[in-house]
Amino acid sequence: MQRGLTALLVAHGLIHGVGFIKAFGVAALPQLTSPISRPLGLLWLMAALCMVASGFVPARMFWSVGALALVCSQVCIGTAWPDAKLGTWINGVVLLAVVYSFACSGPLSFAAEYARDVVSALRRPTLTSVVTETELEPLPAPVQRYLRATGAVGQARVYNFRARWTGRIRSDASAPYMPIAAEQVNTLGVDSQRFFKMTATMKGLPVDIYHRFVGADATFRVRLLSLFPMVNAQGPELNRAETVTLLNDLCLLAPAALLDPALTWQPLDEHRARVTFTRGAQTVRAELRFDDAGELVDFTSDDRLRAAPDGRSFTRTRWSTPAGSYREFGGRRVTSQASALWHAPTGTFAYAELALQDITYNVVSR
Repeated sequence: MQRGLTALLVAHGLIHGVGFIKAFGVAALPQLTSPISRPLGLLWLMAALCMVASGFVPARMFWSVGALALVCSQVCIGTAWPDAKLGTWINGVVLLAVVYSFACSGPLSFAAEYARDVVSALRRPTLTSVVTETELEPLPAPVQRYLRATGAVGQARVYNFRARWTGRIRSDASAPYMPIAAEQVNTLGVDSQRFFKMTATMKGLPVDIYHRFVGADATFRVRLLSLFPMVNAQGPELNRAETVTLLNDLCLLAPAALLDPALTWQPLDEHRARVTFTRGAQTVRAELRFDDAGELVDFTSDDRLRAAPDGRSFTRTRWSTPAGSYREFGGRRVTSQASALWHAPTGTFAYAELALQDITYNVVSR
């Protein structure tokens, strides 16, 4: 579809070049009967250049360049209506593309909101100390082994990270999976925050999803085609669910942050430990299971709430995230494959399968 639109824009732009050619007498064009002055011919040239350029600019810029091309084009068409009126139909297609581009990358889009949130969250660099072996002593033995296995000892404490994912999700056990691409930024510590932006494909149509957790309030919003709201969830149940997710992020993606005083630990056996996480008014718990190599292989919590498809109601449901395929990212070894499972009364099923593409720690916004 994108290639087809580019071809259409280029062809439409080249046709606009005809107006410039006629205005400056470069060639005789009897097909174009309407007179075109030289100043107007420059507008035709501008429309041609903008239309062609809009086919090659980055996606985030298309709506602005395309809108300029569209206005110039339609003005030109209006001045030569008998000969050029069919171009209005093409401009109708361009208008739809511009509107969609504005919706998915303009200032009111999730993408723009996410970008603003990230800049704000990362604008203040934080000085960190190095994790030492002595600091591990209060932790349960399997958690100590995990921090050593992931390379946390000798590395700087983590105060934020940015991660990129690919994978697939579905709403329930009977629904088809939807491919996704996602990016998230977490800040850790007393004022921890989480921003998770995802694009899924549902029946061939793009769906934008944005989880935002700042202060005491979390929001979960979904838009079809970046335009049509499908879910707009918020409230205490979502705040609790997102607190569990934030804890899960710490355990799987930022092992060095498990020394945070907001976490308290209870040893269970050589391969299991229970963690309690307090963030503001929310306190949640999870059980962590480790293998013989010291890697975290499962995270289970009974404190996460499963949202209804419309995001208006929540049901407490056991939630787990089996993990594996540990890889090194920038000197830190973390899971690169994880699933998210609901243990519903009707049976356990995976609703998300994710592959970590990249993760960067202690990022400073430019």
